[in-house]
Amino acid sequence: MADTAITLRDVCVERGGRRVVDRVTTSVAGGRITGLIGPSGCGKSSLMRAIVGVQARVTGTVDLLGLPAGAPGLRSRVGYLTQAPALYADLTAGENLRYFARVIGAPEGAVATALDAVAMRSLSDHVVGRLSGGQQTRVSLATALLGRPDVLVLDEPTVGLDPVLRRDLWSLFRRLADEGSTLLVSSHVMDEAEHCDRILLMREGRLLADATCEDLQRQAGAASVEDAFLRLVARREFAA
Repeated sequence: MADTAITLRDVCVERGGRRVVDRVTTSVAGGRITGLIGPSGCGKSSLMRAIVGVQARVTGTVDLLGLPAGAPGLRSRVGYLTQAPALYADLTAGENLRYFARVIGAPEGAVATALDAVAMRSLSDHVVGRLSGGQQTRVSLATALLGRPDVLVLDEPTVGLDPVLRRDLWSLFRRLADEGSTLLVSSHVMDEAEHCDRILLMREGRLLADATCEDLQRQAGAASVEDAFLRLVARREFAA
């Protein structure tokens, strides 16, 4: 994996006549977990859609693995998990994965490997529409893992999940990063930043900070990422 997996330069996104991502410039290191942390509605999802190449009205430059976002060559190298489960509710978990595996040309055995990774093999013959919300999230994550992509873009993967499942997913994310995958994980829960190697702190479409948790807390003189976020917001409002 290259030292830099994702590069953003002056990225802007407009939706509904307003700018929801405002001149974001940063890079995401390969083989690490980078957290995109910020309150709901701050532009995280729009930025992630721009990164995977499915967002309209994007300006600036977005490169993944040396290719422009959305390039055909990235189809099997980038996994994307949306906030809402992107599944066919009338198919079983296994049928969903087999379908998506054919779409991306995943190797033989990829479906079983992905289901095992999210502990859903025992429910592979269950219809998705009858699974719980947490189970559907795990099946969606399994689709993103098909073929072991180099980059995983995960939009609020742990929202609404119970603490045990959240812990298990973060353990999975860490294992994937240790094996060389690059993960960009969004969350509006500030405490989840502690699981990340680096965080991009976002508010109102702009990046407030780009640092490790420790550096951010030290620079802000705060005891937690949430306190650091509040202090950075206060400083900006005072400066304005």
